[in-house]
Amino acid sequence: MITFIDDHREDYGVEPICKVLPIAPSIYYEHKARQADPSRLPQRAVRDADLREQIERVWKENKAVYGAYKVWRQLNREEISVARCTVERLMRQMAFKAQFEVVATRKQRSRMKAPTGRWISWRGTLPRSARINFGSQT
Repeated sequence: MITFIDDHREDYGVEPICKVLPIAPSIYYEHKARQADPSRLPQRAVRDADLREQIERVWKENKAVYGAYKVWRQLNREEISVARCTVERLMRQMAFKAQFEVVATRKQRSRMKAPTGRWISWRGTLPRSARINFGSQT
């Protein structure tokens, strides 16, 4: 919305655009002031910027295999005090995920593909015509 207001502010002005859009003019002006002067950024944003660098460093040092829990543990070992939920949130924003290998068991592999090579579902019961009758169980 900020870029939209920037694009059309000469034609219409900030306040008339803000009346139509769901944004207060004070939010627009505060955003522009923070862009001009980074010292006006909230403390959380400043700390998040520092933590992002540390998280990226730890994640890359460990070959991008660490998840949020192990990154959090490593940061605390290095005496960088941070909450685990903060590491999870920042890793989600940076799209960092733990890489792991999924190994299917023999039974799972046999269910994955049909002999024709097409994907099939093995759930449910067979139709009556395909069931085998083993005789009466009485």
